[in-house]
Amino acid sequence: MAKTRQHSYTTTEHDLNPAPETSHAERSRTLLHLGKVGVLSTHSQKQKGFPFGSVMPYSLDAAGSPLFLISSMAMHTQNLVGDPRASLFVTVPEAKGDPLGAARLTVIGKASKVPKSELKGVREAYLSRHENARYWVDFKDFAFYRMEVADLYFVGGFGVMGWVEKDEFGKADPDPLAEAASGILAHMNADHAEALVLIARSVKGIEAEEAKMTAVDRLGFHVRLKTPKRVRSVRIGFPFQVRSSQDCRNALVDMVKEARKKEGIGADSSARER
Repeated sequence: MAKTRQHSYTTTEHDLNPAPETSHAERSRTLLHLGKVGVLSTHSQKQKGFPFGSVMPYSLDAAGSPLFLISSMAMHTQNLVGDPRASLFVTVPEAKGDPLGAARLTVIGKASKVPKSELKGVREAYLSRHENARYWVDFKDFAFYRMEVADLYFVGGFGVMGWVEKDEFGKADPDPLAEAASGILAHMNADHAEALVLIARSVKGIEAEEAKMTAVDRLGFHVRLKTPKRVRSVRIGFPFQVRSSQDCRNALVDMVKEARKKEGIGADSSARER
């Protein structure tokens, strides 16, 4: 029997109109694309059998494999020489305020030195993300390592989790809203929380006291709703696929217009992003 790898979803089990979602592979690729620093766990050579965690700046190659620039004197490098198996844990900046509700990813693989024939491209990719590394990139004790991805485990927040096949990950691209997402979330939650309540009521039939957008992508967004009984998270789809901040704005304005029309009230100009 084949093992089940994705075992939970963002939409509720009673949702008769589930919203389309990007795959866990695409969301994993997006998270890695946005991040620059993670926690690298290696196998301790001093304390056999124990994991050893290190703060690790990283970049990505064209296939999405993590790249590291590390010193031979570093404990994690010595650990990798002894055992190349490792994992890289990455989360989003929003995790500081809501660590369990924020997306995070664990990448599992083997890390080894990058071949000389590939160093030029790897160097350029790494320095494009970590400009300060130019000060030590040419030190003799530093070398580039690549983690060959074996498996990935994605957690998108409460009740959203699953394994991601490496082949699926390799075929995925970062979401087109990746760079703009944090700004969209901040703007909607600061200025248009009432519009989110209205949309949730119209699309999902949920009467909420408060609403907070927690994630957004080309197909829709996640919103956390505070109802009289409990706090719940739902997925709401866009009326059309968005590929820019302007597309997202247009989609949300259309959704508010439709919701207010459905409830028999006038247009809500406050929902328009300024």
